[in-house]
Amino acid sequence: MSISLLLLLVAAIGVTGYVGGNRRAQALAGGRLSSLHSRPGYYGSLVAIWALLPAIAVLLVWIVASPVYIGSTIRSGFPEAVQAEPQATQNLNYNMVGAIARGLKLLTPEERATISADAAAARALLSSKGVPLAADPAPYMVEAAQNLDRMTTTSRMIVTVLVLAAALAGAVVAYRSVAPRLRARNRVEGVMLAGLVGASSIAILTTIGIVASMLTEAVHFFSMVPAWEFFFGTVWDPRFAAAGATDSSGQFGLIPLLAGTLYIGFVAMLVAVPVGLFAAIYMAEYASSHFRSVAKPLIEVLAGIPTIVYGFFALASVGPFLRDISAQLNGLATGSYASFIQAQSVLTAGFVMGIMLIPYVSSLSDDIITAVPRALRDGSLGLGATRSETIKRVVLPAALPGIVGALLMTASRAIGETMIVVLAAGVAARMQLNPFEPMTTVTVKIVNQLTGDLEFTSPQTLVAFALGITLFFITLCLNIYALYIVRKYREQYE
Repeated sequence: MSISLLLLLVAAIGVTGYVGGNRRAQALAGGRLSSLHSRPGYYGSLVAIWALLPAIAVLLVWIVASPVYIGSTIRSGFPEAVQAEPQATQNLNYNMVGAIARGLKLLTPEERATISADAAAARALLSSKGVPLAADPAPYMVEAAQNLDRMTTTSRMIVTVLVLAAALAGAVVAYRSVAPRLRARNRVEGVMLAGLVGASSIAILTTIGIVASMLTEAVHFFSMVPAWEFFFGTVWDPRFAAAGATDSSGQFGLIPLLAGTLYIGFVAMLVAVPVGLFAAIYMAEYASSHFRSVAKPLIEVLAGIPTIVYGFFALASVGPFLRDISAQLNGLATGSYASFIQAQSVLTAGFVMGIMLIPYVSSLSDDIITAVPRALRDGSLGLGATRSETIKRVVLPAALPGIVGALLMTASRAIGETMIVVLAAGVAARMQLNPFEPMTTVTVKIVNQLTGDLEFTSPQTLVAFALGITLFFITLCLNIYALYIVRKYREQYE
């Protein structure tokens, strides 16, 4: 039975339990609902919860444990020569076994009986059923696939019985425990509270998992390459090694990548901050309600555009435009029409990234400016100040801590951008101050180091995790500092 159908049956049992618990509570009350500790709906919810939770718990355990047990059993049945091969090769063999097992479900009994006779014929037969294989299957693979198919079928039958039994048993026990003095509401709300706590903990646990996974691989990298060479190196030349090699030759200097990241982010902030901040001031202080209701959503549309689209815009329009206009200016000045701005450059990437960041600056700043108490404006205007003087000397100083925090959060967003930099600034890791030349960022090199069929055994690949944990630490510091500024000065103007 499929998992979706099994969940549907469990849900049906839960609904039935809810109806039964509700009716039993009403019957025990005898028309006097005041004799019940809780409303009848709580009793029904309690029965439904006891029908659902045990069944879902059993299903989750099966989802986690069954593949591990079946996989280890099938791998242990491989020939000793196969088990002695590298782990990556064993994984490829097991993947082929899984593909064959999926293909067996599409074969007739007669075709199953002949599939192990000829490897080439078996491959052709499975391909005809829509199961392409990379190579002819070995005899042990066909046998392992048959065992895998058999164990998977048996496992699904067992879990179906266990899940339905757990759902029915939980519903029956909870149904029989329904009594007028049963604190059903307290128990249901306790379960809901636990669910809310679990949901709120997902973000924390996810962050911990991400950091732990990156940190583990980064420690492995630093065991091959000294940390001081990575953090203070000025040359980036990873020199990809052959697959499976652990040669640490190459230079993994972070400084060129960090310089490119900060440089492009700085140019982007030079574009985004004035435009976004002035737009926020206009819409919060000068624009009519009708114009604001139209302009603000239009500006925020920019935040919903995928970054790859911005990259295409930079590659196809902005970069060639800057290159051509620089050639024209150079021709007017020197007579030579050689462009001094390359199509892929820091300026191109920073300008387009700044356009992308405008809605972040504008929306956050607008909310912060709008939150400044109206009494401060009225007091300034009442003392004879003009509207512009009120904005410069009262509103902006009052909103400044929040605006600074918003700008820091926007900067962390700029530092983590990838697709615009790939298409607009190139992949050249260099240290230079000319904004008309290409540079690259940390995120681009993370993508480059993890692109392709690679093993996490060489420093050329593991360096991506060191770059990732470094970038995570930088953005985390920016966000923490932004929250610190906002919280420290927020009450001063309330």
